Amino acid sequence: MLNRNKKISIYLLFGFLVMILSGCSAQIEQSQLQFGIQSAQRNLWDEAIFRWKKVLQSDPGSAAAHNNLAVAYEKKGLWEEAKKEYLAALKLKPNDDHIKSNYTKFKQVYEGQKESEDKNEKK
Repeated sequence: MLNRNKKISIYLLFGFLVMILSGCSAQIEQSQLQFGIQSAQRNLWDEAIFRWKKVLQSDPGSAAAHNNLAVAYEKKGLWEEAKKEYLAALKLKPNDDHIKSNYTKFKQVYEGQKESEDKNEKK
């Protein structure tokens, strides 16, 4: 049976490891976000989508990843997917001016796209 000092040492070591791993996880997520941004800047939208989805696998609450993913889907013409991601980002950060601005611009384009599709269907 472990004595009290050894138990405390084990708990402290465990806590330290948790803190280190949490920090590593945050750094990995940040690097994935950045890699996605760099990919998007090069018009490599599939790569950007891949990176931002990886962030969301480990942190579904990342408003930045949802917003970025929405932009990527919008660039690829995947309107419904973009809308879903914008709404997820806004739900997480409803007062974020950047996300709100992106969504407002998206809605203008999206509504125009829907009108165009409706006109084509009537022909």
